[in-house]
Amino acid sequence: MPTLVGCNTCDGSGAKPGTSAKTCGTCGGVGQVRMQQGFFSVQQTCPTCHGEGQVVSDPCNDCHGQGRIEETKKLSVKIPAGVDTGDRIRLAGEGEAGTHGGPSGDLFVQMNVRDHAIFERDGKHLFCEVPISFIDAALGGELEVPTLESRVKLKIPAETQTGKLFRLRGKGIKPVRGGAVGDLLVRAIVETPVNLSNRQKELLREFESAMDDSQQHHAPKKTGFFDSVKKFFEDMT
Repeated sequence: MPTLVGCNTCDGSGAKPGTSAKTCGTCGGVGQVRMQQGFFSVQQTCPTCHGEGQVVSDPCNDCHGQGRIEETKKLSVKIPAGVDTGDRIRLAGEGEAGTHGGPSGDLFVQMNVRDHAIFERDGKHLFCEVPISFIDAALGGELEVPTLESRVKLKIPAETQTGKLFRLRGKGIKPVRGGAVGDLLVRAIVETPVNLSNRQKELLREFESAMDDSQQHHAPKKTGFFDSVKKFFEDMT
């Protein structure tokens, strides 16, 4: 990154080696002058030294009297665990050099965390969606779920519906300012099978026929929804 650093030729003074800056004769070295305007006295920046209090009569050839030159440097920044977008890391003394040999300022690096392909972040908690087959959703099963550290086994209870959340405690983000580690919330998404063979389609139709007489028992949400729709239109008449 480009930044202003102290000129090595003049050691940041801005004066050619062997010479030195002189006290400004206009302001006497204070950097301010007082102007009289009628009954009022106004203090303003010295027009000769521009507030520096000193003037360079024989400027350095490398920095042209500025005491600083632009230089590009590369820094390694240690990123602590748990940082989030908007957090800032302070690198002391890595900012721009001060004028006329003054100390360097600090560099603040602002974080911008990219979206993850699997996880969605909410503070110290993580969310992810895991597809499950409708067989596992109906009968129950076991899945391998990714975490930031490894894979863990997650038991899927029978009769799991799409959107069901499973909480894995302590598998989220460790807050950068301390505190308990967040959780990973896994959202189950029941996946409809595709590219079925004729035999598989036939078996599903047989399964559907076997459920025709007991929809209310096996699909209470579906039955409740259509009962509500029916009542809605009956009330309108």
